Amino acid sequence: MRQVNQTILGMILWHLLGIIIILCSNGFCIELTGLFGRISSPGFPKPYPNDQTMTWDIKVPEGHRVKIYFTHFNLELSYLCEYDYVELRSKGTVVAHFCGTESTDTEKAPGNAPFYSLDNKMTLVFRSDFSNEKEFTGFEAFYTAEDIDECQKPDEDTEVCDHFCHNHIGGHYCSCRAGFNLHTDKKTCLVKCNSVTYTTSSGEIVSPDFPKIYPKLANCKYQIQAEDGFTIVLRFLHFDVESHPEVICPYDRLQIIASGKNLPTLCGETLPPEMDTKSNKVEIVFTTDASGHNTGWKIQYTTKALPCPDPILPSRGHFTPRQKTYVVKDHLSLSCDKGYVLEELL
Repeated sequence: MRQVNQTILGMILWHLLGIIIILCSNGFCIELTGLFGRISSPGFPKPYPNDQTMTWDIKVPEGHRVKIYFTHFNLELSYLCEYDYVELRSKGTVVAHFCGTESTDTEKAPGNAPFYSLDNKMTLVFRSDFSNEKEFTGFEAFYTAEDIDECQKPDEDTEVCDHFCHNHIGGHYCSCRAGFNLHTDKKTCLVKCNSVTYTTSSGEIVSPDFPKIYPKLANCKYQIQAEDGFTIVLRFLHFDVESHPEVICPYDRLQIIASGKNLPTLCGETLPPEMDTKSNKVEIVFTTDASGHNTGWKIQYTTKALPCPDPILPSRGHFTPRQKTYVVKDHLSLSCDKGYVLEELL
């Protein structure tokens, strides 16, 4: 009775300190929401009573994890800690299960090692069975909220931020390189690739970040504008766009539009053949989805003059230079045989 009263008095003190104590189906449950605190077995440092079950639910602010360590540990030793034990749980997983005073082949004791929650919550459960052959002094532990560095990648395939990650106490934020905007998801960087027009007679166009992996959720447009009387020819120097073996370009795609008509949609790893678009105006549209690790494309474009109708050579006349075909911007002159003159007909 004296031991029970001592336990109740201790719980009243916890309540005065802002710690919530409730009766659970299997004993006392204590909710701890402070940034740090102390937990100990009932009556510590005196021997703990038999037939006890107590649960401490620790919750620290989001962006933190619970760090807990033991300064004293002395529980009854049993095979696989079946009788008396302390158990740490987080996110439905048993983080640790302790008994005794020192670790053995089949039982573990905490020693001086710290233990961490898998999120911002940890539960500590203490249980004693109905009898002990001798007295054990129990345990004393301290916990603290520790900031989580969200910028540390949990594995190689996981990116916290597309470009730059900045950790701060209780959270993190992402930022992007120049030429990109941060998506509303606060982690994806969207490339700025508004419509760009190329007017030179030849040049090269590449996917964003080429030859590195191209950005996610891109919607880029490029225009090539040649003079009237010229056609634009496209030659692919590199091509690596995410594809699907059964569906035509469901993820990322390169669409070429000539004279207002869509040419076949392009994706995959095979270099497309050279294209004579037969147009002096070509639009290139490149769209990507939210995933992928492909390196994109590099296109070399040139312009080619269209052929002119064959000129009609008058009798006794000569063209200089004499060619089989003439194209836009070619120059030729007409001369007459000796004794003849060129006369303009009205």
